[in-house]
Amino acid sequence: MMEITTSRDQVVEEELSDQEEDSFYQDIDLLQNHGINVADIKKLKSAGICTIKGVQMTTRRKMCQIKGISEAKMEKIKNAGFVTALEYSDMRKMVFRISSGSTELDKLLGGGIESMSITEVFGEMILPDRLREIADRFNLDQNAMLDNVLYCRAYTSEHQYELMDSVAAKFHEEPGVFKLMIIDSIMALFRVDFCGRGELADRQQKLAQMLSRLQKLSEDDSRSRSFQADPKKPIGGHILAHASTTRISLRKGRGETRIAKIYDSPDLPENEATFAVTSGGIADAKE
Repeated sequence: MMEITTSRDQVVEEELSDQEEDSFYQDIDLLQNHGINVADIKKLKSAGICTIKGVQMTTRRKMCQIKGISEAKMEKIKNAGFVTALEYSDMRKMVFRISSGSTELDKLLGGGIESMSITEVFGEMILPDRLREIADRFNLDQNAMLDNVLYCRAYTSEHQYELMDSVAAKFHEEPGVFKLMIIDSIMALFRVDFCGRGELADRQQKLAQMLSRLQKLSEDDSRSRSFQADPKKPIGGHILAHASTTRISLRKGRGETRIAKIYDSPDLPENEATFAVTSGGIADAKE
């Protein structure tokens, strides 16, 4: 299951100027300034490479497989895709955080769910369908809020991967509109499609391809945010562990309270926070 939410969520409070937008979202047409002709740029676009970041995240072997792109052209395109450390630093300034709805949980996450990264959540928690109640909590029009959420259901692991391409195309068509992507769950279909130890290696290879696509999707547009969920315990082996930027474990507390713990993170300390799951979504736990 995938859900994609758009920018009208009042929980997210950030205003970015058009100049900042352009500095991060570098359209692949800019390669013309480096001597790459329009015809070759169209070939890249037809292969789903629509940004400078997309050029950097495409392997040389895969780029050479694009019809009409020779090895010489590939090297020229790759060299044109480099950015300086200062330019990359400016891109990182575009990272924003999305509030969870709980002050304590946001503190644990360093201000909220980080964009341009993958957050994996696992544990004893199920979020039922309560979007209308969440809209009421924040005084939003229910239908307008529901209209801001795109939903699609994957039936196989292959279908899930194909949906990634559809999402990537949607993000490129409407840059800056989408804020959050939820995949629930990343592993469930793989465990169904690949059964037994004999298929474990194949499963992990396919999972790695899926996560690589997800990483590229989360980094290629500062507006997109990826979120993964799996029940009970962290699964997926080292491949899933290395793909996730932040890993959070959840366990039940008393009543409607839940306890979140930083399981793994490159920049957040190991700590815990208590929050509540209410009819209006995630909120601070009552004392």
